[in-house]
Amino acid sequence: MASSTAAGKQRIPKVAKVKNKAPAEVQLTAEQLLREAKERELELLPPPPQQKITDEEELNDYKLGKRKTFEDNIRKNRTVISTWIKYAQWEESLKEIPRARSIYERALDVDCGSIPLWLRYGEMEMKNRQVNHARNIWERALTTLPRVSEFWHRYTSMEEMLGNVAGARQVFERWMEWRPEEQAWHSYISFELRHKEVERARTLYERFVLVHPAVKNWVKYARFEERHAYFAHARQVYERAVEFFGEEHMDAHLYAAFAKFEENRKELERVRVIYKYALGRISKQGAQELWKNYTVFEKKFGDRRAVEDIIVSKRRCQYEEEVKANPYNYDAWFDYLRLEESEAEADTVREVYERAIANVPPIQEKRHWKRYIYLWINYAFYEELEAKDPERTRQVYQASLALIPHKKFTFAKMWLYYAQFEIRHKNLPLARRALGTSIGKCPKNKLFKGYIELELQLREFDRCRKLYEKFLEFGPESCTSWIKFAELETILGDIDRARAIYELAISQPSLDMPEVLWTSYIRFETEQEETERTRNLYRQLLQRTQDVKVWISLARFELSSGKEAGVTKCRQIYQEANRTMINQEERLLLLESWRGFEDEFGTVSDKERVDKLMPEKVRKRRKVQAQDGSDAGWEEYYGYTFPEDAANQPNLKFLAMAKLWKKRQQEKEAAQ
Repeated sequence: MASSTAAGKQRIPKVAKVKNKAPAEVQLTAEQLLREAKERELELLPPPPQQKITDEEELNDYKLGKRKTFEDNIRKNRTVISTWIKYAQWEESLKEIPRARSIYERALDVDCGSIPLWLRYGEMEMKNRQVNHARNIWERALTTLPRVSEFWHRYTSMEEMLGNVAGARQVFERWMEWRPEEQAWHSYISFELRHKEVERARTLYERFVLVHPAVKNWVKYARFEERHAYFAHARQVYERAVEFFGEEHMDAHLYAAFAKFEENRKELERVRVIYKYALGRISKQGAQELWKNYTVFEKKFGDRRAVEDIIVSKRRCQYEEEVKANPYNYDAWFDYLRLEESEAEADTVREVYERAIANVPPIQEKRHWKRYIYLWINYAFYEELEAKDPERTRQVYQASLALIPHKKFTFAKMWLYYAQFEIRHKNLPLARRALGTSIGKCPKNKLFKGYIELELQLREFDRCRKLYEKFLEFGPESCTSWIKFAELETILGDIDRARAIYELAISQPSLDMPEVLWTSYIRFETEQEETERTRNLYRQLLQRTQDVKVWISLARFELSSGKEAGVTKCRQIYQEANRTMINQEERLLLLESWRGFEDEFGTVSDKERVDKLMPEKVRKRRKVQAQDGSDAGWEEYYGYTFPEDAANQPNLKFLAMAKLWKKRQQEKEAAQ
């Protein structure tokens, strides 16, 4: 037992231990192995040797072997229909029709729903002129699979080839009871037309468009009538189609075909009616081709006015689509209204205006209303200038003013346009009432100015004074308002009142443009030849500001006051300003002005004195700090050194002497 056990152990092969059980980097699949084997022709078998049959016994042996092979394949897998078909076709090639028929019947017992099986079976009977058998096969096939169109086609084609027109028609009728696809109906209609049965074809079309009520099928029906010269019937078909689809399911292709038919019949007015009817109801996106066809038609048969009408209609449809997509697109409304004003009647234009102004901005912010308010303005202008209807214009203005939320914002132009409208129609009380209401509800500078301008034109100066008073109570910082008020009093000859207005103006704590106000006040006193008052004004202004322009203006004023004394006073002003000026740039401007004055009125010594005061341009350095306050280095800049400042500062005087010494040393070296 021990020896046998040892021998048994020796017979067991040793299996090497797998050290690395990780998957390989490149994985090989069974499909890849089979593909490579086929590519390398590893399983390529030599073709079988050709066999020549010389007698009937060998033929029978060959048939027996072949049948055995087919039967074996069928036993292996009965559901493979291609094996049955090959078997039956082989028997058919040997003219063994009964055997082939038996094979087909056996196959149908396995799978009666195989379409290729029925087709091959029926074709075999037809090729071998077995008409009744073929009819039987097609009848059985149609009973089993009535929705397969190929069976019906083969059956009807066979009956038609046999000349059995009535039988083919009967098969077609049975087929139509199943409500097949469109091609089946076309096949039936083509069959009737091949046999000159036009009336039957018309009947079929009637049934066809009810089973498949598509636009293209109605068009085919109408064209069928047109091809056979039944033009009245064709027109009826188109009209029925239009009525059938109605306005809810309108299709541009139907109307294009209808219009083309009428164009071929030279019914041009009918064509225009069709196009206009369709284009007025079909959306722009679906009517692009229809617009194109209509334009081509009018270019061929219409006049210039008709072509322009088409273009206008096309643009109108485009604008309608835009405002439907976004009713707050006011630019589209403006374009639409401009088109209607140039082409349409007044009622149509008013309707579009009403539709436009109905789209009130949903947000009460002025920036959203700026474009919208111009719809009302244009509406009012249209009623006044084009429609010549003052009452409707007044209603438009009043409705717009009632719509604007004046507590949040207003539009001064609407109030002013309304007032100007009432003035043009000689309704001064209504204009004043409107402007007074505007100032009471929402006072604005523009409203005050417009109201004052109106009263000025009417020469109602007392009203202007009251309006200016209210205006200045509303905005006391407006220098322009003070100046205009003072100018009004000046024109009226009330100098004291004008001067009082100026005095009150310059005493205001805050002004938007004080320099303009002071300039106007000084000019006013100058025009009144009040020299002392003007001089006092300059001195008051210099107490508030040391601007170099004020000093120069004062010097010129003193120069204009008298010849000899004026020159002396002017020079004194320049000297005083030079002592007062701190800013280097302004001081330089002052000295340049002074030098120009001395060039014209001074002596040589005066000119030299001013030249000695002119500064020297020097380059300097200063520290630069970054935004965070850290040191960013040094930068160079140009400044000015004035002789008077250098004399007063020892360091500057020492530097000037050193510079002079260096200059003399350079001159000596150049001389040697």
